[in-house]
Amino acid sequence: MTRGSPGCMASPDSGEMVRAERLTRHYDRFIGLERVSFTIPNAQTVAVIGPNGAGKSTLFRLLTGYLPPTDGTAVIRGFDIQRDRLAAAALLGYLPENGPLYNDLAPIDLLRFFGRARRMRATDLDSRIRTLAESCGIGPILDKPIGQLSKGLRQRVGVAQALLHDPPILIMDEPTAGLDPNQIAEFHDQIRTYSRTKTILVATHSLAEVEAIADRVLFIHRGRLVFDGSPAQLFAAGSLEAAFRRVTQDAAHEPLQAALAEAAGARR
Repeated sequence: MTRGSPGCMASPDSGEMVRAERLTRHYDRFIGLERVSFTIPNAQTVAVIGPNGAGKSTLFRLLTGYLPPTDGTAVIRGFDIQRDRLAAAALLGYLPENGPLYNDLAPIDLLRFFGRARRMRATDLDSRIRTLAESCGIGPILDKPIGQLSKGLRQRVGVAQALLHDPPILIMDEPTAGLDPNQIAEFHDQIRTYSRTKTILVATHSLAEVEAIADRVLFIHRGRLVFDGSPAQLFAAGSLEAAFRRVTQDAAHEPLQAALAEAAGARR
């Protein structure tokens, strides 16, 4: 996929949608994230990868304002997430990993609750729910308690919640975890549709998912950004799997860009 260009430069006509500047989060003596910086333009789909505990969820919580940074800033289309939380949040749709969906509520009640919390007008909210019921495939289960839904249907409800106010930026943490292959394929189709007009960040452990949906990859290891580029660039290490193993098993933790440049030079 080549819709967006890798790296930290946004094209003049696309606009800057998300910017992280030296984002840092420490938990006592543990480093959750350390001086991570990048810029994401409009309509780019970015996969955030890394092993368990690398800092992916911490990054998303900082970008969405759910955690304050120890240092650095997160900016959402010009709004500092800490200083202008409400303005920034209005631009974001967030699907956290295993996010709470209130099992006793039906999807329609959940969506109405979030719509009222976002101060959507009743007529606009009802129209939006009808649209999402069709596009997310949840029409037949709108009145069924969420606690009775399958993992795949629950995830669809979560996506509908994130899209409810039609935000220009979607941030999703492990959205396909626990889904079966058919559900994953359907989700990828959804992402490709949304990516035409929205900026999307997806944290994933699935390297196949990176190939399926991503324009760009941010690779985080031990709280540090070790790669920022296109999926194709990762093939310089032989495969996405090889690149992943090289970074996560290398005791020296050399920057991945340097390792890829070395590998590419060796083949010339």
